[in-house]
Amino acid sequence: MKTLFRATADFMAHVRRDLERPHAFAHERVGFIAVRAAAGHEHLVLLAERYYSVDDQDYVPDPTVGALIGQEALRKALEIALLKSVGMFHVHAHFFPGRLWFSPIDLREQTQFVPDFFSACGNMPHGALVLNHTDAAGRVWLSRTRIATIDEFNTVGTNVTVERALSSSGVDFYA
Repeated sequence: MKTLFRATADFMAHVRRDLERPHAFAHERVGFIAVRAAAGHEHLVLLAERYYSVDDQDYVPDPTVGALIGQEALRKALEIALLKSVGMFHVHAHFFPGRLWFSPIDLREQTQFVPDFFSACGNMPHGALVLNHTDAAGRVWLSRTRIATIDEFNTVGTNVTVERALSSSGVDFYA
């Protein structure tokens, strides 16, 4: 099954602007994107619905990572998934050169908290995204244990941009 993530250009610009804001001690920002999902025979389409920024007070000082969010940030995101019946995607940015993909710490931590969202909303996929200034990469949990790479990101605005994953070991994108 091919997975596509769709959002408007304005939506993605808003997310990137928020993730670029400085924080008092965290080196990067974190947020959550609520999605609706539509599945066909060969495709799963994730439609970005709303962005939720993690509140400043919900970051935890930890010099070993770019950003650490506390239990309250996760509780708020779980509550949104439960009350609105949406999928939740943890999102942060890597605004530095190199191939866009998750760090080993990102990958390890995702496996610790993303499956918990199925307790709040078991009928929607959940996952994680990483952005830079122009591209996106992501993973989607189709169940607590079934994880896939997001194959394509569609940004709809004045122009339509299609970014396709070129490899499964890491992800390279082109526009």
